[in-house]
Amino acid sequence: MKYTNGFLLRATAALLLASGFLAAQDVQPDNTKMNKGDGNKTAVTADKQKMNANDRKLTQQLRKAVMEDKGLSTYAHNVKIVSENGMVTLRGPVRSEDEKKNIESKAIGITGDSGKVDDQLSVMANK
Repeated sequence: MKYTNGFLLRATAALLLASGFLAAQDVQPDNTKMNKGDGNKTAVTADKQKMNANDRKLTQQLRKAVMEDKGLSTYAHNVKIVSENGMVTLRGPVRSEDEKKNIESKAIGITGDSGKVDDQLSVMANK
C-alpha cells in the first residue's frame, strides 16, 4: 500500500488530536463585520495615515503604550490607531468599557488634548 505525504500528515494530525497532544484551537476574534465599514470612502483607515514625522510618532507612541499594557485583551491590542494632522482616531472592538477608557486615556496623555482624540472604539460582549 502506497501512502502520500498529505495522507501521512493528516493521519498524524488526527492521531495527535485524538490522543490529546494537539488541542483544538479556540475560535479566533473575527472582525470581518467591523471591517466592512472600512470600505466607506470617508472612513479613517490605516492607509490614510499621514507619513509626516509627527503623525508617525503619535501612532508609534500610542501603539507602544497599548502593546505594553499586558492587562488589555487581544482585541484591545489590535485596535486601529490612525493619526492625521495631530488628530488620533481609535477604531475597533475592545472587551470592556474599562479597556475603552484605558486606551482613550493613553491617547489623551500622548496627544496632550482630549479634543485631538476621536474615540470610535466599540465594546464587544464576551461570548
